[in-house]
Amino acid sequence: MKAKELTKEIVQVLKTADEPLETKEVIMKLTGKIHGITRTKILYKLMVLRGDGAILGKLVGCGKGVWIWWMK
Repeated sequence: MKAKELTKEIVQVLKTADEPLETKEVIMKLTGKIHGITRTKILYKLMVLRGDGAILGKLVGCGKGVWIWWMK
């Protein structure tokens, strides 16, 4: 899968969500649409989208914690 396609699918998942999603929830929603993509690649793309200002994300919890993601 190309990076642009992955970006498009991630944005679509977050747009259709009624509430912020954890990284694990984003991954679960993408696995039906995308095959052969790793958690690491999805997390990286989420971080890039956050850095670009396309989506919002926040680390919650202690230690490694959990990231939650939502649209602006």
